[in-house]
Amino acid sequence: KMSSLSKGKDSTTGHWEIGGLIVHKEFPTYPRGFPSEVMKAFLRATGCEGYLGNRTASGTEIIQQLGAEHVATGFPIVYTSADSVFQIAAHEEVIPLDRLYDICWQTREKVCTGEHAVGRVIARPFVGEPGAFVRTLHRRDFSLIPPGPTILDLLVGAGIRTTGIGKVDDLFAGRGLSAARHAKDNAEKVELIIQESSAMDRGMIIANLGDFDTLYGHRNDPQGFARALEEFDLQLPRILETLGSQDVLILTADHGNDPVTPSTDHSREYAPLIWYSPGRETGVNLGTRTTFADVGKTIADCFGLGNDLAGSSFLSRIA
Repeated sequence: KMSSLSKGKDSTTGHWEIGGLIVHKEFPTYPRGFPSEVMKAFLRATGCEGYLGNRTASGTEIIQQLGAEHVATGFPIVYTSADSVFQIAAHEEVIPLDRLYDICWQTREKVCTGEHAVGRVIARPFVGEPGAFVRTLHRRDFSLIPPGPTILDLLVGAGIRTTGIGKVDDLFAGRGLSAARHAKDNAEKVELIIQESSAMDRGMIIANLGDFDTLYGHRNDPQGFARALEEFDLQLPRILETLGSQDVLILTADHGNDPVTPSTDHSREYAPLIWYSPGRETGVNLGTRTTFADVGKTIADCFGLGNDLAGSSFLSRIA
């Protein structure tokens, strides 16, 4: 298992640390909503005539509370959470997806900068009627650019193919990826993992199976979490069948999210670390790693890449 050395516990921070980049400064959070100067800049940058919300809220609850007013006014719904995020919700028939994504992009580039540089600006589209609004699968995350190199940058710089599956390209702001594949849920992402792994001779695939977090961790649904784990376990042999003798499969997490605690937020609990290769016949206890960055550091060693990534390689323990 692994603990995190970074200040935050959000998805961006966790992915960067896995990639060998520790974030020593926590991204800003806004428990009382965004200050007036931020919201004035939001209106100027996006051309929106107004906004609704601007408070800490559950995404599923705030669209029920403000969705009807949003449909009537056309104003986007702005909210945040315990994480460093600027979230913008809009009905797809009121603010089309392309327009919503542009609003988020302008917010990322012109509003959430400097002291207000949140980890992510997130588009949260929804559909439906008052009393029955539901979020769609067209979410997009607009992340900060990593402030230093990650394992993805090293691999691409060495001419080694990297493929991101899920919201990976959003979390790394598109940097260090040869290709990006999006999917609606864990099942679709597993199919993409199998496709990419079967076709790849040399390279790295990094996939984010976000249903565990968004559908079950944040929703305090341990039964759903358990079902999702069982569903993935049933598909895991299909992934293993694509591996050659020198290939490696790593199972880990970018943060904790306990569905049985009162909180609906991420936690700083240990992340699991399972490192599997068909070519190894015996197991090794990797102990408790002091940083997620050990994963990126070890991957760099696997590819023989000299590097200044954070962390300590454990390749000698498993080679």
